[in-house]
Formats: sequence, structure tokens, C-alpha cells
Amino acid sequence: MKSSSINNGLRAREICFSYYGKQAIDHVNFDLKPGTLTALVGPNGAGKSTLLHLLQGRLQRTNGSIECGCSIAVMPQRATIDWMFPINVSQMVELGRNKNTNYSTNLNIDSLLERVGIKELGLRRLSALSGGQQQRVLLARALMQNTGILLLDEPFSAIDPPSRDHLLSVMRQQAELGQTLLVSSHDWGSALDVYDQVLVLNLRILAKGTPKEVRKKLTDMTFMMESHIYE
Repeated sequence: MKSSSINNGLRAREICFSYYGKQAIDHVNFDLKPGTLTALVGPNGAGKSTLLHLLQGRLQRTNGSIECGCSIAVMPQRATIDWMFPINVSQMVELGRNKNTNYSTNLNIDSLLERVGIKELGLRRLSALSGGQQQRVLLARALMQNTGILLLDEPFSAIDPPSRDHLLSVMRQQAELGQTLLVSSHDWGSALDVYDQVLVLNLRILAKGTPKEVRKKLTDMTFMMESHIYE
């Protein structure tokens, strides 16, 4: 990432990505202001996960620039191969601390587990967790990295609405502490109102702004997905 004066913010300009000759991300532009909570919404195949991978640096963009003055952590959509290791929840969260190569973090594991609602599961083996519990562990591990920016890929895919609301409150707290969060989600319900900004993606950015502004621009899902009027 290119260092700039935007501190914990991020600036994406004309981001493009294609594979096997197919355009997956097409001239995407947006800003993440420091200490804000942003939703990235769109249908399956819209490019949400691809865009997060580009921002993280796991994929190489074919065009455009990304400016970021801080480190980035990612909460993946699902558990990865390291979940096959015979370790417990607390040990998995500790791996987040070990991934932080920029500076040490004094965050307490028990406190993090309590914040995401699974304090009592610290000694439980990963193999014994439900899908929703796994999502909470993934969030705790990402928070342990203590980075300026946190990207979250479908963090609510395996949890019920009350659990979603709880995790959203945790994310809001992180934003108030100065962390910048970008949350990929299919959720177009009332929970969208907790975000500072909404980006509607379908290969390109179809709309962006506050939840109220986005709803005004895109009156229904059919228009959103079929529209040829891009920013």
C-alpha cells in the first residue's frame, strides 16, 4: 500500500481487475474516511470479495491506485485451513496477535471474547463450534491485530439477527475508537442504517452515500441490479 497523509483512511481510484479476459471490477472509486463504518452491498458475483482482496493486496489490480496510510486486517468469510489445527478458541484469537508485525498489541483475549459474545468458549476446540460461533472467533482474531483498517467479508452469513445486531454494535464501537471498517454484506434491511456510508457494487459502484441517500438513488433491488447508469 502507498503511504499517504490520510492516516486510518483509504482512497481507491479507478480500480480494475480482470481474470481470463473477464472484467470483475470496473473502474471503482471510493473513499473510506478514518473512524467510519461502511457497508459494501451487492448480489452474489458482484465482486465484493474480489474488491476486498484487492484492497488487502492478495490480488493484483490491473489498473488504478489504492492509497492507505495504515495496516489492514481482514475477517474472512469462512474459516481457513488453520482451523484444522487442534487448538482452542483462545489460541486461535492469539494467532491474530502473532500476525501483527507492525507493533505489539496488549489487547486481552478474554476481553475480546466477551465483546463478541463468546467469553465462555475460550477453552473450546474449534471443531466443536457452530457456524455462528466461528464467525465471532474470526472477528475477535481480526480485532486482535489492532490495525487501522478492518475489512470484513460477509461477517453475518451464519448468524441470527440478534447476533448480527450485537456484532454491528462492536463494529460501531471500533469506529468510535478510530478504526476504519468496510463490511461486505447481503443485508439490505434496517441494519443498513447503522452505517456511515453505503457502497452499492455490481462490478462498478452503482451508488454511494449515506443509507438515506442510497435508498433515494436506488428505489428497488431490480433497478439497482439492472441499471446502466453508473457513477
